[in-house]
Amino acid sequence: MRLRVLALSLELAVPAALVAGWWLWTTTHDSFFFPPVPDILRSFADTWVFERIGSDVGPSLKRLSIGFCAAAVVAVTVGVLLGQSSFARRAANPIIEFLRAIPPVALLPFGILVIGIGDTMKIAIIATVCLWPILLNTVDAVASLDPTLEATTRVYGVRGFERLRRVVLPAAAPQIAAGLRTSLSLSLIMMVVSEMVASTNGIGYFILQSQRTFAIPEMWSGILLLGFLGYVLNLIFVLLEQRFLRWHRGARATSQAV
Repeated sequence: MRLRVLALSLELAVPAALVAGWWLWTTTHDSFFFPPVPDILRSFADTWVFERIGSDVGPSLKRLSIGFCAAAVVAVTVGVLLGQSSFARRAANPIIEFLRAIPPVALLPFGILVIGIGDTMKIAIIATVCLWPILLNTVDAVASLDPTLEATTRVYGVRGFERLRRVVLPAAAPQIAAGLRTSLSLSLIMMVVSEMVASTNGIGYFILQSQRTFAIPEMWSGILLLGFLGYVLNLIFVLLEQRFLRWHRGARATSQAV
């Protein structure tokens, strides 16, 4: 209990100290590009509390959610299929390595030219960048299934969909979750980039427009909002992961105790 309280205190104390230092520096130095923290917080309240939730935050989160979920469905499905066949992995590996080496930002001009500047293009770019961490983690997890577990399923005659549902996916779930968590942060990055390049709304669009019009406190308020959203999304994911993978932590703790 004491260690938990100490860890929580440390987790809260470090950000508080950084914010206090930032607050002190900006209020004692006159810089146009680094406005005082109170001005940023005032701008945050004026800009993002209710006023732009529907016009900018809502569309951004919609694009992020659809792109991330689409990538997760496709990546897990393809990853499971490739992970169970060494022949399919060898055939697909050159294509995967080639495509994932292309920076997603480089696809923006192509996406604008072929798809346009609407939500479809932004969702496609977000899904593209989210695809690879989930796919590679899924392939590796399924291909690295414990040989003892594989032998046990053959002995008991567990095959087909039942094997996939009861053995393969549960065994691969922790590594798939790691890929999903990595992709979640990447989805936020690409959401902002796509909105800065071609958009008429969204958080990225607002930040860029604020910079162009020299509304510096408003620009910083958008950056602050992105950090807050990233923290909240990661927290929600961790809570869901702890709930759905509770059995994995229990099994790992048991094995370590033995």
